[in-house]
Amino acid sequence: MSVLLEIAWDVPMPTGAEALLQKTADACVEAEGISLPVYAQLRVTGDEEIRQINREYRNIDRATDVLSFPSTDCKPQKTLGHCEKKLLRERDETGRCFLGDIIISLPRAAEQAREYGHPLEREFAYLTAHALFHLMGYDHMRDEDKERMRAMEEKALNKAGIGRVTDEELIALAKEAMQFSYSPYSHYRVGAALLAKNGRVFTGCNIENASYGATNCAERTALFKAVSEGVREFTAIAIAAEKSIAWPCGICRQALNEFAPNLRVIVAWGDNRDEAALPELLPHSFGPNSGMLDILGKE
Repeated sequence: MSVLLEIAWDVPMPTGAEALLQKTADACVEAEGISLPVYAQLRVTGDEEIRQINREYRNIDRATDVLSFPSTDCKPQKTLGHCEKKLLRERDETGRCFLGDIIISLPRAAEQAREYGHPLEREFAYLTAHALFHLMGYDHMRDEDKERMRAMEEKALNKAGIGRVTDEELIALAKEAMQFSYSPYSHYRVGAALLAKNGRVFTGCNIENASYGATNCAERTALFKAVSEGVREFTAIAIAAEKSIAWPCGICRQALNEFAPNLRVIVAWGDNRDEAALPELLPHSFGPNSGMLDILGKE
């Protein structure tokens, strides 16, 4: 059963955006297992407008990325898919049940797409899915509820064919980061793009120093940037160089192992690429899950 998504644009949007959001909404309803007809209203606006709505209805005087106002009283413990019979009593003259209103800020969506390193279309699709699941009773106030909601968002996005960042996109971001390399001594530019478990991408380049020992590799630049922003779980890293292969050095392997012992490592140079798992590059490693007895080699 598809959801009728009534979309209003206060700001210009690219061709195909409306179809993408409708596809995302259909996937959310399918993921929740709703068989009865429903509809929701979605408005795309600017920062000042969403700030005004946030202030008026939530008493929070600031712009945000997305707001959702459910018309049902479903809860995380019993979301819409588990109380569908209520919809029979709540249909309006259209024959559908109204789920609620969604407001998305275009400037915030664009800013977050740049920050996370993925296309604006994916950010819009994610915000739509996030808000729709709120309308269906999901929440993220408790860790277990947040994990459940996040799993449903990813399930819906995958159904809609809007997956996470591809290897090719990750490599492209690493090559872009390479252009900012500060390497006046080696003249060997390297860029890295680190993919977090939550879908964010953090980029970095190698930054050399006259003392040599103070040089920082691209991999650690990306990693430290991510950790400094509270992100500590990662699934893959792409490392790009210009003319020769650039596997991470020993220090970078150890630094990455601290947070992602099973990390996929993709290297690209020119038109070539290779891949290995971090355990292959750092065998017999130790990290935060290694006890001191293991590290010291004692029983």
